[in-house]
Amino acid sequence: MNPEEDLKIIEKYFSITPVQREKFIRLGELYMPLNQKINLISRKDIAHFYIRHVLHSLAIAKFIEFMPGSKILDVGTGGGFPGIPLAIMFPQVHFHLIDSIGKKIKAVRYLAEELGMDNLTSEQIRAENHHEKYDFIVSRAVTRMDRFYAWVQKNISQKHKHPIPNGILYLKGGDLTEELKNFPQARVIPLTKYFEEPFFETKKLVYLPETKKKS
Repeated sequence: MNPEEDLKIIEKYFSITPVQREKFIRLGELYMPLNQKINLISRKDIAHFYIRHVLHSLAIAKFIEFMPGSKILDVGTGGGFPGIPLAIMFPQVHFHLIDSIGKKIKAVRYLAEELGMDNLTSEQIRAENHHEKYDFIVSRAVTRMDRFYAWVQKNISQKHKHPIPNGILYLKGGDLTEELKNFPQARVIPLTKYFEEPFFETKKLVYLPETKKKS
């Protein structure tokens, strides 16, 4: 991995500030030694860190521009994806990253501190036990949508401030027809709409708006 060189793939698709550029480079510099100690992502993936993890996470930023002051929950964040790249991209938005595995949250806290990210918090907790409200829930393929929806439906705020309704933004690959059959309101966006690299040919973003009526 060469963060300075590899970052060009991000700049190919996004206009970023010097501060954001510095944070994205630093993220790569921190991640390699950290991943050797704590296996956060596949070792073979580390050479493709900026495409397979950073750019993949930022597909959400191609679909929606989060409003300043909004709150986003990253469920099953693992090594900090998609939450950390999104928090760099949207510094005026608050991101809360949760995972049930303590060593992963410890790594996320270390990264956030080293990057000086005051818009990111993290917590070791299972999604079922977390009850705060958020504008959107983001995640990268932690489980099937029906199970995931059951976990996080309670966390979606009914106070909408974006042009689209609050809901779930879920990054996943493969054929999702069967998985989404109970969610006719789901919108599936192939990531080839945003990125031309072969890695994204099977990748998708699922937007599931919360349609529950106010009681």
